[in-house]
Amino acid sequence: MSGATFPARLERLDEVDSTQRVVREWLDRGQPEVAIAVARHQTGGRGRQDREWQAPPGAGLLLSAGFRPAHLDLHHAWRLAATVALAMRDAAEEAAGLPDATIWLKWPNDLVVDGPQGGLLKLAGVLGESVSRDGAVQSAVVGIGINSDWPAADFPPALAAAMASLRHLSGGRPIDNEQLLDAFLARLEPRYEALLAGRFDVGGWSTVQRTTGRRVAVNLGDGEVEGVALGVDPESGGLLVETGGGEVRVVGSGEVTRCRLV
Repeated sequence: MSGATFPARLERLDEVDSTQRVVREWLDRGQPEVAIAVARHQTGGRGRQDREWQAPPGAGLLLSAGFRPAHLDLHHAWRLAATVALAMRDAAEEAAGLPDATIWLKWPNDLVVDGPQGGLLKLAGVLGESVSRDGAVQSAVVGIGINSDWPAADFPPALAAAMASLRHLSGGRPIDNEQLLDAFLARLEPRYEALLAGRFDVGGWSTVQRTTGRRVAVNLGDGEVEGVALGVDPESGGLLVETGGGEVRVVGSGEVTRCRLV
């Protein structure tokens, strides 16, 4: 994207039903990439499996980014969401003053940190949606919501045992969402330029997968796969799961519902 303004469009919204909807409508009307909508509060945010996702106003950095990735094959569409997740991971560690390798990914792209007794605490969720034509990605919207300036005392009781926030991880220090956004954009631009040039940091993406080496259960929507996660497939982005009898299965899509140390 040399010579282009990055991002091409950036709008901050106080309240909206969904930044995903806003950015998808922009793209449908011909908006050039990269287009980003940021909301202080979402009333109809959605996560994986179409579950409702909400945070108190200002407690999270909630955004969607719209892309028009020329020549990105459809079988590599997953790399867009991975690129967004990696950029936010690095930005979050900087903005919260955290040591390197504090934040990990739970396949495919949830941002997590280590919790008690070998468990994982969710910090952010990533949701990607794409439109394709002739085997290539025509446009895509990737949304991410990260628990940033959310005090642990205010976590919803039903979720508190399984979630984390940057404010919590930094020992209660307030997190500036604008600083976090700036750090994210500074890291997204070079990563996206590399992706457009045919390069993806598959090594970095693989290394930070906290599912690797753990016993997992993956919800496929119409069933479940259980076994030990051996890693990720660099071409398909799938999770490599060793099931009973030594068989290794490549899980292309799904949600890791259980993840524990072997």
